[in-house]
Amino acid sequence: MGQAFLELSTLNWNLHLKWSFTRRHSLKLAVSALCAKYAHGASDRPLAEMTRGIPPRRDQAMTGSQFADSVSSADRPQREHAILDQLLEGNLPRFLRRLVPIKLNHESVDATIFVMPEYLAIGDDHDFLRIPMNLHTAAAIADRFNFVLPTKKMVDAIYDQSHCRFVPQPLPPGDRMTSTSYYRAHNDMIDKQSQARGFTPGALMAGHKKDVVLTNRLRSKRDRIAIYGWHRAVGDPIQPLSTVHGAGYADYSHGIRLVSKTVLIDGRPRPLSAILENASLATVLSDEGAIHVS
Repeated sequence: MGQAFLELSTLNWNLHLKWSFTRRHSLKLAVSALCAKYAHGASDRPLAEMTRGIPPRRDQAMTGSQFADSVSSADRPQREHAILDQLLEGNLPRFLRRLVPIKLNHESVDATIFVMPEYLAIGDDHDFLRIPMNLHTAAAIADRFNFVLPTKKMVDAIYDQSHCRFVPQPLPPGDRMTSTSYYRAHNDMIDKQSQARGFTPGALMAGHKKDVVLTNRLRSKRDRIAIYGWHRAVGDPIQPLSTVHGAGYADYSHGIRLVSKTVLIDGRPRPLSAILENASLATVLSDEGAIHVS
C-alpha cells in the first residue's frame, strides 16, 4: 500500500511539473497582453489579471485545520504532495489574491512589484494554515500561478513597507521543527499575536517567518534552498541569507511569499524576469546584481 501511494504521488508530481512546463509559453503571452493593456493607457491597474493563474477555491475545500488533521500522520514526502495538490486546486484564502504594491528604487530607476500580503496558506479566510514547503513544491506552485519567489532586497522592502509587523516567535530547535505539529503550533502563535495587535487578514504582514528567496548562490548550489529574513526590525533579520539546507528541506519557520511576474519600471509594465536578468536594471530588484529566474 505504501509503495503504491509513493508511486502514485511521484506520478502526480511529474504530471504537475510537466503541465507547468508546457504552460510557460502561454503565460508569457498573458504577460505580454497585460503589458499591452498598460501601454494603451488603462485607467486602473488590472491586479486581478495578475492572479488569473490561481484556480478558484471550491466551496467544499478543506479548511486549514482540516488539512492539518489530514496530514498529521503523513511523512514529509506525502505532506509535500498533499500541499501541492491543495494549492494547485486553489485552496488558499481569498485575501491572498489581493496583491499589494511594493516600491523599490535604485539611482534613477523606480520599480513597483506586486506581492501577496501574507505567506502561502491552505484554507479559507477564517481558518487557514500558513504552510511551509520545500523548494520543489514552492517552485511548482509559483510557476503554475505565474509568480516568482522574492529576492532578499524585495523581502527587506516588504518588511520596511508593512504596517503589520510581528515580533518573531521562534520555537525550540530540534527534530520536531519539520513536523506538522510544529507547523500548526507556530501558526496558532501567529494568529494569537495578530489578533492581539488588531491585524486584519489581507493587510501586508511581515516579520513572522523566514522567506524562501531567489539568490545567485543557488547557481553553484542547485540542490539547496535559500532562506532569509524573519526581521526583528528594519535592517535586522534573524536569518541572514543561507543555503545550508537541501532543496527538499522545510521547517515551521519558513514562509512562501509570492511575487507577480509583472513589475512596473518607471510606471511601465515589464516582465520581472527580464529586469532581474538585465545587468543594468537588476539592481532595482536585487542587491546581488542580475539573477537568472527561470
